[in-house]
Amino acid sequence: MKKASVYLLLFSIFTFAIASCKKSSDNGGSGYKCTTCTSTPEGVAANDNSSKGIYKGVVIGSTGTIEFNIMNNGTTLTATMVIDGQTANLTSNITWAAGQPVIAPFTGTLNGASVTITFSVGSTGVEPTVISSNIPGHPNATFLIAKETSTVLIKCFEGKYHTTRPEDGTFNVILSEQLHAFAVVSSENGSNSSDYAEGTLTSDGKIKDDSGNVIGTLSGDEMSGSFKDSNGYTITFNGKRTK
Repeated sequence: MKKASVYLLLFSIFTFAIASCKKSSDNGGSGYKCTTCTSTPEGVAANDNSSKGIYKGVVIGSTGTIEFNIMNNGTTLTATMVIDGQTANLTSNITWAAGQPVIAPFTGTLNGASVTITFSVGSTGVEPTVISSNIPGHPNATFLIAKETSTVLIKCFEGKYHTTRPEDGTFNVILSEQLHAFAVVSSENGSNSSDYAEGTLTSDGKIKDDSGNVIGTLSGDEMSGSFKDSNGYTITFNGKRTK
């Protein structure tokens, strides 16, 4: 398991004023709509600057999503992972302490086999990270996770990319339209390594890389784009929101 250390400052620190923005249209593209996805943040306001709360992310190895609920509106620590269409419901029995970081092993089963995922987050909700995992059939899983607050909705997209190298792979994204920010983790098919990138979103749905170049568009619950890499190869990508 490769630890995703890229957590994005924008996703981790919410003490600054968040600029208002016009949400991109919920219509467009092929008309795809994630009917199981939430349209408003699940995070409780009292947990915005606490390790308690909701943490959402994407998984590569093969592909999926994960959500950690750290006593968001109760006293339990639970997690739900969907990977390659299979769901694992996980729980942790640690004792939460105010002002302390959380290091919580979550356990459960996937297709009848034991799963363990150890989640870590700072005392104020910063740097949410999976520090280790044991997922049968997915020995090299990589995670990219962000905290969802009462004012910031985190959306998770699963997708694919193709290059003129040629090369094909998985292209999974977490984003916040309120923060105008996204992060992506990608991996070539058959590879055990992953690449990370981050960038910005405009209020009209343009996806920009870290240099400010427009590389794609976000339209409702779909995204797509095309750009050239540093070697001159054309990369095309597309994805749909699944959490």
